[in-house]
Amino acid sequence: MPVSPSRSNSRTRFAAAICARVLAPLALLNLALLAAAPAQAELRGHGGFVKSIAVTPDGSRAVSASFDYSIILWNLASQEAIEVLDDHEGAVNAVVLLGQGRKALSASDDGTLRLWNLDDGGSLLHVFTGHTGKVAGVAVTPDGRLAASAGWDGTVRLWDIEGRKQLFVLDEHRANVNAVAFSHDGRHLLTGSYDSTIRSFELPADGSEPRLADLMEGHDFGVNSLAFLPGDRQAISASVDETVRLWDLESGTELAALRGHEGPVFAVAISPDGQWAASAGVDGTINLWTIAERRIVASFYGHSQPVWALAFTPDGKRLLSAGGDEVTRLWDLESRSEIGASDAVPDAAVPSAAEEDSRGAELFRKCAACHTVTADGGNRAGPTLYGVFGRRAGSIEGYNYSDALEHSDLVWTEETIDRLFDLGPDGFTPGSKMPLQRMPSAEDREDLIAYLKGITAAKGTAR
Repeated sequence: MPVSPSRSNSRTRFAAAICARVLAPLALLNLALLAAAPAQAELRGHGGFVKSIAVTPDGSRAVSASFDYSIILWNLASQEAIEVLDDHEGAVNAVVLLGQGRKALSASDDGTLRLWNLDDGGSLLHVFTGHTGKVAGVAVTPDGRLAASAGWDGTVRLWDIEGRKQLFVLDEHRANVNAVAFSHDGRHLLTGSYDSTIRSFELPADGSEPRLADLMEGHDFGVNSLAFLPGDRQAISASVDETVRLWDLESGTELAALRGHEGPVFAVAISPDGQWAASAGVDGTINLWTIAERRIVASFYGHSQPVWALAFTPDGKRLLSAGGDEVTRLWDLESRSEIGASDAVPDAAVPSAAEEDSRGAELFRKCAACHTVTADGGNRAGPTLYGVFGRRAGSIEGYNYSDALEHSDLVWTEETIDRLFDLGPDGFTPGSKMPLQRMPSAEDREDLIAYLKGITAAKGTAR
């Protein structure tokens, strides 16, 4: 549907305004500590933004997908990582579970979907190819037979999971597609795009091509997240325009615009009983809404960075959230009590062999989320840094490196580590799976390297 000149001008003005609204909170959130919040547990291990979370039907395990190119399978009871799945060649933007939580399907910047077997340690079952750009979202039908993916090539693609093949390409949107969601009966598909629209498709019982059933307009900017309510008569959406919107799917009309975030809203989730919606975004806040009254009943402030992902546990009593601070947090929704949570890496993660108050120690706390430096530390999302100086890149036994590092002749020294953080992995080691992060300050790089050498020297590993 064409956009009228007045609507187009309005969106142009909004686009200019939203840039400032996005950048300002991102800068401020790095400088200010948000208020304490009722986080019940924290899952740490990723070395980059956590973009997506899914919980198994029995509530015992969860999977998280990250900017660090990996997926981590978690034991929620012990809050420990069970497996790290790292075969993607780009940031992992979305992950869903199927087969009663025995398999996972992930979507990545590398343009692929990957199917994993979680029963045998996370073996890769299949790589689905077809998208010509980043894949931002993925969804599966309740029976696990059909998947839909949202691509920045402007398409939505449907996949036969059992047959391991692409079925249909839907190209109704006019811009990048960010989100997809199947109805609980598996007969309808919603898609959300940067073009600010939501499109509803009917899925014929005979397996023929989906039919566009409705075009829903109301958002002023891109749609980031979608979810059906139980019964499939209503849906909810989250947008860059700072709103969460409730939709009547039978008429295709907007029922309510819920406002409570300061900045773009990245994620929305619905409780299993349909009574509650959770939303989160760039402001780092998680809002809990009552659907019936369409108002916020609680807000949680534990994250120190934007929140990208939300998931309710099957019993509806807990909520998982994750985002830019690289931590997945578990919240108790019954108490809603402020029991507090730290967003820092625990002190135990940072060895005390060197000066704890140094700038290098402060910088290393971020590295400690995914790297150990002790002989018995082992690998996390990244390989251990124990004995890193003088070691050939890609040489730690048992760690799944990218081909770029595994076959590299690069040796880690003060000079090569400095260049890595100066140029970034994409510039210094193209094709590697390392998070695409840089450290522009030469002084910071020098402090970090000196601290890292001090740790390894104390353990007798420096060369």
